[in-house]
Amino acid sequence: MNPLLDLHPEVAEALHHGRPVVALESTIISHGMPWPQNAETAFLVEAAVREHGAVPATIAVIEGRLKAGLTRAQIESLAQQGTAVAKASRRDLPVLMASGRTGATTVAATMIIAAMAGIRMFATGGIGGVHRGAAASFDISADLQELARTPVAVVCAGAKAILDLPLTLEYLETHGVPVLGYGTDELPAFYSRQSGLKLQHRLDTPAEVARVLQAQWKLAQATHGGGVVIANPIAAQHEIPQARMAAYIAQALQEAQQQGVAGAAVTPFLLARVSALTGGASLATNIQLVLGNARLAAQVAVQVAAQVAAA
Repeated sequence: MNPLLDLHPEVAEALHHGRPVVALESTIISHGMPWPQNAETAFLVEAAVREHGAVPATIAVIEGRLKAGLTRAQIESLAQQGTAVAKASRRDLPVLMASGRTGATTVAATMIIAAMAGIRMFATGGIGGVHRGAAASFDISADLQELARTPVAVVCAGAKAILDLPLTLEYLETHGVPVLGYGTDELPAFYSRQSGLKLQHRLDTPAEVARVLQAQWKLAQATHGGGVVIANPIAAQHEIPQARMAAYIAQALQEAQQQGVAGAAVTPFLLARVSALTGGASLATNIQLVLGNARLAAQVAVQVAAQVAAA
């Protein structure tokens, strides 16, 4: 047991017996959605993981302690506090730990804590990436570096659509991160199934994905390699067409520039504006894609556990 880390008893028991576990981030709870949809969605996502045969482990920093698996009361507290809770990436973990503060973990921080716990599968909405205008701002999410260095598989609907998707995909390729299209030949664009960006690898069943992950983990042990992106498009009935989303995103970006929004404030500002411009449709889509990713992550985790047991 890592002295810095607290495992929820259900998570600890599952890991001890080699049962499938899926990590879930907490920034989506405190910073990604408003109350009470954030709490409702968090509980629905945990239920979806359980329904497909795995144990959910929502991850956060609670009063300075790294947590893999939260109680219902802890999730509700993060949801009610909302953006008053610190947004915790890799750089923030030691400060929160030393000061005994609470933080909601981003993709990067969730990957770190999941890896410490021995959890290799993680479901989220969308990863961070290269921001538009990064050639001048150098604004690139720490999620991408974490994917290059930490051996955790992330099931997502691609990168958030407000980002520069071509450069994000190029960055992942440069750093050797496999991007696997699940049932798709191109990178999903978060709210939309298509982006026009072709992927090198397509897999169509959880068992196929599990076999690739097994190979990646063996390579990671030998080469100190990192993670894998499993790009899972939102179901067709829930998507917002890319052309329509592009107009909303362009307006939100213009407003952010006019108001001087920068740094860590950009993503929450843009997501909130896009939600308002779509009349809440983007929030409903966000919830559906997170649920879809949780189901797939659980299915793949079950296959990984079965393949390990059969080896």
